[in-house]
Amino acid sequence: MKCDICGKRSMFGNNVSHSKRHTKRRWLPNIHRTTVMVEGKKVKVNICTRCLRTLHKTAS
Repeated sequence: MKCDICGKRSMFGNNVSHSKRHTKRRWLPNIHRTTVMVEGKKVKVNICTRCLRTLHKTAS
């Protein structure tokens, strides 16, 4: 899971319970496979929703 534009990946850390017990967990980025126009051609990319919003804003 990696954004093809910004390189965002999953992050690692710990779940911490009320008793302060630590167990491993990870946060996954919101990645979608979408078709984007690049230099007049349609290209399928894995892109995070933050970059997708930015592309949508700059295209208008």
